[in-house]
Amino acid sequence: MADLTTLESLLEMGFDRNRAERAVANTGNQGIEQAMDWLMEHENDTDIDEPFKPPVLAAPDDDQAGTQDASLGGTAGVASGEGTQVGDDDDKKAMTEEEKQQQVKRLEELMRLKQAERRERERAEELEKEKQRRKTGQELQQIRNKLQDDDMKKLAELRQREKMEDKMARQRVIEKIARDREERAQKFGGGGTSSTSTSSVQPSPVSPTGQGPPPTKREYDESRIQVRLLDGSTLTAVFKAQEPLAAVHVYVQVNGNTPEGQEFTLLSPYPRHVYTDLDMEKPLKELGLVPSAVLVVTKK
Repeated sequence: MADLTTLESLLEMGFDRNRAERAVANTGNQGIEQAMDWLMEHENDTDIDEPFKPPVLAAPDDDQAGTQDASLGGTAGVASGEGTQVGDDDDKKAMTEEEKQQQVKRLEELMRLKQAERRERERAEELEKEKQRRKTGQELQQIRNKLQDDDMKKLAELRQREKMEDKMARQRVIEKIARDREERAQKFGGGGTSSTSTSSVQPSPVSPTGQGPPPTKREYDESRIQVRLLDGSTLTAVFKAQEPLAAVHVYVQVNGNTPEGQEFTLLSPYPRHVYTDLDMEKPLKELGLVPSAVLVVTKK
């Protein structure tokens, strides 16, 4: 009677017979609530609508069969007495159809409550999954930000190292130029003094000696160079006449306000002459920039 009651209740609620029988069998006929729970949990199973085959019970052995027969024999009277009770139950069912409908309504209400609980549980699970997804996304974003920060730090260190190496290279050039100046000063210092002494005792230009033109630029061992920068400002420095034009170029590069990495060259405005890389190796004296000259910085 219990099986029939659970099964009929499920059928009255509109469940398919195949599903209802499967639910009753899989819950061990523990009640209508367990059967409804099973149906809601397995409603999306791929085999839920396959024909249900009740499990086959193993045949009892001889000893068990004897025991069952004895048990059945002992309860025969009780069974015969139950027949009357079953009949009474059938009469009662026929008389209480309204109660049967009320019971079905109660079960349907219970079904709706369980479905609402299930939806709430699924909503809570979805919210938890969304929280976990956002947490994972934040952790991934933090990892990406850290990697970007590390890359930026490495790039900044690389640029700083390149700037330092460039600065050291410029310093080496400046030191080499200074050493060259000292060496030339030591080498040509006496000659320069003699030339100066000679020029000081030479007769004045008004003397009618007829010995040719006055002293030329070769008598000067220094040159005063004024450099006009890109922004219009000027730099002025004194160089040895034998120093190459590259010394002036480096001086402007170090002391001027030329943007870092900006390639530039020098030119003479009157007469206009743009100095090439080959000119950079020539002495100022050879380029006609002694005893003074004005140079202009121009973009290369």
